[in-house]
Amino acid sequence: MYIIEDKGGAIALMLASLLFLGTWPAVLTLLERRGRLPQHTYLDYSITNLLAAVLIALTIGQLGESKPSMPNFFTQLSQDNWPSVLFAMAGGVVLSIGNLSTQYAWAYVGLSVTEVISSSMVVVIGTTLNYFLDNRINRADILFPGVACFLVAVILGSAVHASNATDNEEKLNVSTNSYKLGTSGSVEPSKEVTEKDANKDLENGASPNKYATKAEAGTAEYLIELEERRSIKVFGSSTFIGLGIVFFSGVCFSLFSPAFNLATNDQWHTLKEGVPHLVVYTAFFYFSISCFVIGVGLNILFLYRPMAGVPKSSFKAYLNDWEGRQWALLAGFLCGFGNGFQFMGGQAAGYAAADAVQALPLVSTFWGILLFGEYRKSSRKTYILLGFMLFMFVVAVAVLMASSGHRSTK
Repeated sequence: MYIIEDKGGAIALMLASLLFLGTWPAVLTLLERRGRLPQHTYLDYSITNLLAAVLIALTIGQLGESKPSMPNFFTQLSQDNWPSVLFAMAGGVVLSIGNLSTQYAWAYVGLSVTEVISSSMVVVIGTTLNYFLDNRINRADILFPGVACFLVAVILGSAVHASNATDNEEKLNVSTNSYKLGTSGSVEPSKEVTEKDANKDLENGASPNKYATKAEAGTAEYLIELEERRSIKVFGSSTFIGLGIVFFSGVCFSLFSPAFNLATNDQWHTLKEGVPHLVVYTAFFYFSISCFVIGVGLNILFLYRPMAGVPKSSFKAYLNDWEGRQWALLAGFLCGFGNGFQFMGGQAAGYAAADAVQALPLVSTFWGILLFGEYRKSSRKTYILLGFMLFMFVVAVAVLMASSGHRSTK
């Protein structure tokens, strides 16, 4: 079994994890904006997310000689370590529910602000819990200023969202021939702004209804066309619905890393004497199994009892839906390997420092701007706030990684 023992290797894993975990939400958002049902997407995603954990366990988890204190993956499967297994599976449950929730929050609140709010809750709650669970192996004089930097970035991110929302409202208010404004303040999309066989790009690709947008990103017409094309309709919805989903997912995300920490380090001494701690690969395997079971079970239910106004579907319809399936499968791999790398880095450098990957909104915002045209044609104020937010995320990542300690493997 291969264990990362040096700080440099741990930081490299956390950087890779940051890239992967910041990219897979953009992939799922792309599919939702193209009109693919979120139930179909999440079922595909769940398959490769589990497969990533299996591949890590069967390869890295089996490398090298098995030791009594650090057994290989297959050796540990037969050991009496069920208390730790249950902690790992509990972490998988809350992560799966959190991921499922954010799939809807991205539509209601937007990719960037959803990631910012949920990540801030992970930093405030999860990182603090991990610091004490890790017996304070991270440098508090560096770690908590890093948390403060993250919170400043969160405040700036909220300001970016508020400023951009105001910009979008102004765009819709000055558009007089592509939409109708109702008395409740919601916008009724025009049916004359879609066109068949328009030029396709990553955002305007083939969707289930085979329509593509012709409007320029950042315009009122573009916002209306997007609403018509996407699978989760959000015009006229209450702001509190979206924010409620975001905060719920943030609580879930805050708990999965501490649960995994308890599974691999047994700080509460739940294992019998002489039973070795779960190695990170075994814990990740059980973690991913519970994540898979919850994700698949809930989404099969949502096929027949959908949420948020999403159309009803069936398992047969899911099997026949190949539109965008390759992207959903890719998202599962990215998330699976991203989580695996985060846990491997946390085992070596401390899970509090590994939570630096919660700066993933830095990556998600990049994809949001590149793929979806977020903040396109926005005001100067929005651009200034966006620049400061990205700068503070960079500072937060650097400071949290600098707090990394070294966990003894003896």
